Amino acid sequence: MSNQAETTINVLLICGGGGSEHDVSLRTADFIQRELGKSSEFRIVRVTMDGAGQLRDEQQRVQELRSDKLLYSSDGSAQAVDYVVPAIHGYPGETGDLQSQLEILGIPYFGCGPEASKICFNKVTTKLWLSALGVDNTPYQFLCSNTAEEIGKARQALQEWGTVFIKASNQGSSVGCYKVSSEEALKPVLDEAFSLSPYVLIEKSLKVRELEVAAYTYQGELNITAPGEVCAPSDTFYSYEEKYAEGSRAQTHVVAQGLSDAQLSWIHEASKRAFIGLQLKDLSRIDFFLTDEGDIYLNEVNTFPGMTSISMFPKMLENHGHDFNTYLGGLIREAVQG
Repeated sequence: MSNQAETTINVLLICGGGGSEHDVSLRTADFIQRELGKSSEFRIVRVTMDGAGQLRDEQQRVQELRSDKLLYSSDGSAQAVDYVVPAIHGYPGETGDLQSQLEILGIPYFGCGPEASKICFNKVTTKLWLSALGVDNTPYQFLCSNTAEEIGKARQALQEWGTVFIKASNQGSSVGCYKVSSEEALKPVLDEAFSLSPYVLIEKSLKVRELEVAAYTYQGELNITAPGEVCAPSDTFYSYEEKYAEGSRAQTHVVAQGLSDAQLSWIHEASKRAFIGLQLKDLSRIDFFLTDEGDIYLNEVNTFPGMTSISMFPKMLENHGHDFNTYLGGLIREAVQG
C-alpha cells in the first residue's frame, strides 16, 4: 500500500468556466476523467470553475490552488496537486489566462502554453501568424472598431465576395460566427460581433469540404493524423449548435476520402509548420478548408479541442493507433517524473 501511495500522481481536473462553452467543457471533463480512471496510478480531483473564476468540488465546497501546490478546501482540508488538466473551452482555458496562473504556481499542465493559447484563440492573430509562417489561409479582412470607416471595409468585402462570414475574434467553437449575404443584415451582425469581441474578422465564404487533423506529441514525437472530415447539412454551416448538440445533423468521418497524395502532403506539412511555428504543446486540432477548385486553406488552430462522444480529436488519435489513456498518461508521467 505504501508503495502505491508513493507512486500515485495527483491530477487536478478543472472544467466549466461559466461561459458559453461551460456545458461542453463538462462533457470533455467526463471523457478525460473516464480515460484517466482506467489507470490506478492517477488520483483525480475534479473541480468546476464558475463565471467568477471560483473553483468548487463536487460537494460545492470552495477550492483554492496555491503556490505550495496544494488545493485548499473551505472545510479546512488540503490535498497535493502534481499536475493539472485545464479542460475549459473558451475563456479562461483556451485564452492562456489559466495557463499563465499555472505557470506562476509552477504546476505542470496538459496543453499549450499561455502565448500559443492566446495567439490561437484570437482569430485575427492566428491569421497574421499563419501568413508569417507561409501557410495559406482563408481570404479575410479584419475590423478594429465598430465605426463608419471600418464598417465600410466590411461592406466592400461583402460586395467583392458576395457572401461573408463575420466572426468575433475572441470566441471559440463557432460562437459569435455569422453568415451574411445581404447589406441589410451587415450592421446588426457587426453590432452583435463587436459586443462579444474588440476585433471582428470578415472572411470570404467558400464552398468547401471541412477537414481536420489531430496534431499531438506522443512519446516525445509529433504525430499528425490523416485528415478527417466534417459534413455539415447543406442548409447551414458548422455552427456551435451543429458541433455539440445531441441532435446535430452534422456527420463526421474519421478519415476523409478522395484526397490526392499532393493534398495530403500539403495538409501534413502545413500542420507541422503551424504546430512548430506557433510553439504548440501536447495537442491541437487543426482545421482546413478544401475548395471546389482544389485550393486548401488552414482555417483554425484549436489548442484544446472538444473531447465529447462525437468529437474528432480523440477519434482521430485512436484511428492513428494510439490509446488516449496511454497518450495522456505518458504526458503526465513525463511532466511529473521527468
